[in-house]
Amino acid sequence: MSSAPHTPAAPEEGTTKPSNFLRQIIEHDLAKGTYASRRWAGSPGDAAHHASASHDPAKIRTRFPPEPNGYLHIGHAKSICLNFGLARDYDGVCHLRFDDTNPEKEDTEYVDSIIDAVKWLGFDWAQIGQAPGSAAPYQASDYFDFMYRAAEALIERGHAYVDEQSPEEMRTNRGDFSRPGIDSPYRSRTPAENLARFREMRDGKLADGAAVLRAKIAMDSPNINLRDPAIYRIRRATHHNTGDQWCIYPMYTFAHPIEDALEQITHSICTLEFEDQRPFYDWLLERLIEAGLLAAPAPHQYEFARLNLTYVITSKRKLAQLVNEGKVSGWDDPRMPTIVGLRRRGYTPTALQLFAERIGVTKSDSWIDYSTLEGCLREDLESQAHRGMAVLDPVKLVLTNWDEVMGAGHLEPCSLPALPHVPEGQPEPAAREFTIGKEVWIEREDFEEVPPKGYKRLFPGNKVRLKGGYVIECTGCERDAAGQVTEVHALLVPDTKSGTPGADSVKVKAAITWVGVADGVAAEIRLYDRLFSDAHPDAGGKDFLGSLNPDSLKVVTGYVEPSLAHAEPDQKFQFERHGYFVADRQDHVKGQPVFNRAVGLKDSWGK
Repeated sequence: MSSAPHTPAAPEEGTTKPSNFLRQIIEHDLAKGTYASRRWAGSPGDAAHHASASHDPAKIRTRFPPEPNGYLHIGHAKSICLNFGLARDYDGVCHLRFDDTNPEKEDTEYVDSIIDAVKWLGFDWAQIGQAPGSAAPYQASDYFDFMYRAAEALIERGHAYVDEQSPEEMRTNRGDFSRPGIDSPYRSRTPAENLARFREMRDGKLADGAAVLRAKIAMDSPNINLRDPAIYRIRRATHHNTGDQWCIYPMYTFAHPIEDALEQITHSICTLEFEDQRPFYDWLLERLIEAGLLAAPAPHQYEFARLNLTYVITSKRKLAQLVNEGKVSGWDDPRMPTIVGLRRRGYTPTALQLFAERIGVTKSDSWIDYSTLEGCLREDLESQAHRGMAVLDPVKLVLTNWDEVMGAGHLEPCSLPALPHVPEGQPEPAAREFTIGKEVWIEREDFEEVPPKGYKRLFPGNKVRLKGGYVIECTGCERDAAGQVTEVHALLVPDTKSGTPGADSVKVKAAITWVGVADGVAAEIRLYDRLFSDAHPDAGGKDFLGSLNPDSLKVVTGYVEPSLAHAEPDQKFQFERHGYFVADRQDHVKGQPVFNRAVGLKDSWGK
C-alpha cells in the first residue's frame, strides 16, 4: 500500500541517464584523469595525512553540505538527488557534511532532521558506487583546528591581516561596482604584528566585532568578493559541537573550500549565487597548496541554477515566519515545501527523485510549474497505491425496497480489486472486501432533484450503478425545513450485482462511489491544496503573506470503506474519483483514521 520508501537504484546496464553539463564535465575529467593522482587516507585530512595513502578508490567525490540551521526543503531535495546520484552513477562517494560554522543559528535538532531526510530519500553516504564512504556524517567544526592553522599560514606568508576598522568603515571603504575599494589603515601591518593580534582574537582578548581577519588580495578588484574578504570573526557563542572551545569562527567562504579540500572532493557543486565566490575559492586553495598544507589537485566548484518552483517559497527566513506566526501548524505541515512537510503530505522518495531528474540541471534560471511536481507523485502512486472508496461530503441513500428484495438486516458481501493494473512481476494484492445494505453513504453532489443538462448521476427516474454493487433507480429525496437534502431514496434493481451474470442486464450511464453505513468508518479527511494562490508569492518584494490561499486546508468528516480503516500511518491510497491520500503519519490511529490529500487525480490549477 505504498508505505515503504524506494531506495534509488543505479541505472541498469545499457541504460543512459539524461546528460547535462555536470555529467559532461565529470566524464571529461574521468577520461582525462584529472583526479586520478588523488590519494585517500580513509578520512579527511591535510596534505601530510593523505601523502602516504593509496590512490582514492572513489572515482569522484561530491558532497551535500547543508548548514544545520533549519529544515531542508524541496530545493535541497534536488541537490541531494544530484550529488548522491552523480556519485552513485560514476562509482564515487558523496559526503554528507554539516557546514556548522555559525554557532548562533545551528542546533542538533536540525542535524537529526537532515540525517533523517537524506536517509528517507534513499541515500547512504557510507557506501555509494564502488567506494566506501564514512559511516558518520562529516562536520565542518571538526576541521576548526586546521582552519585556524591555515589562517596563521596565510598571515605568515603575507596573505592575511587583522583589520580593526568598524563594520561601517569597512563597508564604506569596500567600494562598490562603480568605484574601487580603499586599503584599510591596518593592511600594512607586518606578518608578525598580524599573527600576534590574531592570537589575541583567539584568546578572547578582543570584544565581539572589534576585529576580523581578512584575506589580502586586491581592494581594486572588479569582483567585490576579492576585495580583502573577511575570513575570521570574533563571536562568543556556544557551538553545538565544540561548545565554548572557540570564540573566533571562520567565515563560510573561507571554511567551505577548505572542507572540500580536506575531504578530497573532486566536483564541488553549488547553486549560482556562489558563482562570484569561485575566484576566492580557487585563490584560497592555491595559497594553501603552495604552503604545503593541502594536497593537489584542488577541488573545483561548479554552479547550477537553483530550483524555482511556482506557488512555493524556499527562503528559510520566510518559512520560519510562517511557522512562528502560526500560518501553518509547523515545519512538517503538509502545505510546507520542507521535506518533512512533503513526506507528511504523501510524497514519496521515488516521486522526488523523478522530479529532480525530470527538471534537469542547467546554468540558467527558470521557473518549474508546481504541476510538474504533482505529476511525478501521480506517476509513482498510480501503479502502487491501493484503491478505496471514500465519501467526503456524505448524504444517506436509502434503498427503500431492500428489506423486501434482500431481507431485513441483510448485508451483501462485495469486493473490488485493490489495484486495477498490477505491475508486471508483482503479486496481485488481495481484493477489498466490504458490504452493501439498506443504507449507504453517497456524495452529496451525486444527487440532483432537477438535474442540469448532461447530468448522468442520481435524479428521480434515473438508474446508476453503485460501484462494485447493484444498479439502483432513484425515486426522490427528503429535505429538512431549510431545504437541505437529508436523505436520497432509490430502489434496488434485483439481480444486477457486479460480477454476476445479471450485471449487464440493465444498462446505465454512470457508476458512483459509496460507502456502506453498516461497515463504513468515519474519518477525518484533510483536503490540502497549494499554500499560496499567487504563482510567485514573494517576487518583486511582494508581501508573501498576502498571497496565502484561504482554501489551502479544508477539514471534513467523511466515511471510508473498511480496507482504508485499517491503514498504517504513512500508507498511500487512491480514493476513487477524489485523488491520492495518505494516512497521516502523526495523527492517524486505527479506529480514528486521519487522511491527508496528497494530490488530486488531475491538475485543478491548469488553465
